[in-house]
Order: sequence, then C-alpha cells, then structure tokens
Amino acid sequence: MSVSATQKFYKMHSLGNDFMVFDGVNRNFTPNKALIQTWGCRHTGIGFDQLLVIAPPENPDVDFNYRVFNADGSEAEQCGNGTRCVTALARTIGLTKKDHLVWQSLAGRFETEIGNGHISTTMTVPNLEHSTIPFDPSRAAATNRPHVYQLDVDDELYHVTPVSMGNPHAVLFVDNLFDLDVDRIGSALTDHPAFPERTNVEFCQIVDRQFLRMRVYERGIGETSACGTGACATVVAANLLELVNNRVKVSLPGGKLKLEWHGGATPVYMAGPSTFVYTGELDLP
Repeated sequence: MSVSATQKFYKMHSLGNDFMVFDGVNRNFTPNKALIQTWGCRHTGIGFDQLLVIAPPENPDVDFNYRVFNADGSEAEQCGNGTRCVTALARTIGLTKKDHLVWQSLAGRFETEIGNGHISTTMTVPNLEHSTIPFDPSRAAATNRPHVYQLDVDDELYHVTPVSMGNPHAVLFVDNLFDLDVDRIGSALTDHPAFPERTNVEFCQIVDRQFLRMRVYERGIGETSACGTGACATVVAANLLELVNNRVKVSLPGGKLKLEWHGGATPVYMAGPSTFVYTGELDLP
C-alpha cells in the first residue's frame, strides 16, 4: 500500500515573476527534478517561474537559507524578486518577527528589510571576474569598449556585457525593445559556449539617465515578466558604460523596480512589491 503525505505550498509573485514557495523550516522539504517539472508546467501543473524554499540556517549568523529552483528542475543561485516574497511569507506564517533578515543562498549572503509598506533587498556585490561569472572570453571577440564583448550567433553579432549577481547575466543594450524576438535571441545566447554554465539574457533600452526598460530571457525558463537579479545586472552594466545614474527605475513587462548601485565593491540595493496569491496542498508520495 502506498503512503502519501500532505505538503502545504504558497503561490506568490512579484511583478508577475511567479513562485511556488515552501516552508522548509517547520518541515524538511527537498524537491526532486521530476516533481519540479511536473508542478512547474502551466498546462498540467501549478505553473511558476521558480520554486523557492525557506530552509533552516546552516550558520548561526544567518536567519534562513534560501533555495531556488527553475521550472525545468535546475537549481539556481539566486532570484532577486523571490527574496521579497520569501521575506513577506516568513513574517506572515510566523517564522520570524524581525524586520531585518540575513539570508544565505548559493550566490552568497544577502539582506532584506521590511519597512514603510515595502520590502527592500541588499543584494550581493556584483562580480565582473570572468572565471566567477563564469564567462570564457576566448569564445567571444573583444570590442573597443571595456566590459563589452561580441558574440556570433547564426551569423548575427550581439554585443553583451557579462555580469554576475551570484548567477550569470549577459546584458544587451538595444534601441527598441518591442521589435525584438526575445525568445529566439535569448535562447541562442543563453546556451552560447562563452557561458559554460549558461546565462540569463537581459535586453535593455535606455530612456534617460534615471529610467530604463528591460526584457529578460531567464536560463531554464524563457522570457519572464520580471527578473530581479537581471535588473540588478542591467543597472550595473549601464553604470559601467556610464549610461545611467546611481539610482535608476527599471520598467519590466510586469511592473517597476527601484535600484541603486554606487560602483566598485558595493552591493546593489533593490526595492519592489511582493504579492500573495493563494495557499494550496499537495499529496506527496
């Protein structure tokens, strides 16, 4: 006779970047790849961009560990928009009473703050070291601009700025976001051999020095309505190329984020919404 157990989950989103979230503190929970793919399917499952797990801390100076899984079952290092959702959920279900939380993900430590009706995240310091991103410049062509490389995909040339926010990003600056075939270009660039662990791909249109528009093709998912780490990487790249100021509003298909970066070895600050959708239960084998 088979025995099943019931597992509660929470459906949440930020700017349409949607998540299935689990409390792994009160009950140990480690999903497997097949289950994630089943749940992640929008036609036959629950549907989400990422599955997030709030886990017990592994170090005494951390409040929680944070695990992120893409809809294809692969584990990701970080999810910026998800940081606000897990923070809101931790408070809502009584995992903490703190306003300031320290988290540990595969990308490193980061902090979240609840206040004034919103949640902000102090992300990790961006990294431009090729070996850390990881990015292989021998598979790309250098340009006359620092931090910009040329990639050849199907006889088309794309200029990208590689950035790590604990996870890899390739940022492209374009004149018009709305005429782009993001799925075609994004899928080609995400698997480019210059990025040995694949990459997220951001397409950015600069409106002025305080405002930019962005679309994103996420590794292991496809185009999403928003990506927090992608917005961070884009603001970093735009600052490196001296296209924007330190404080920037980023408009994505799902809404807007506020970001701030002061260059060098300083973290990226990001603020935006988080939304609770519903609670559900699963029968686990």
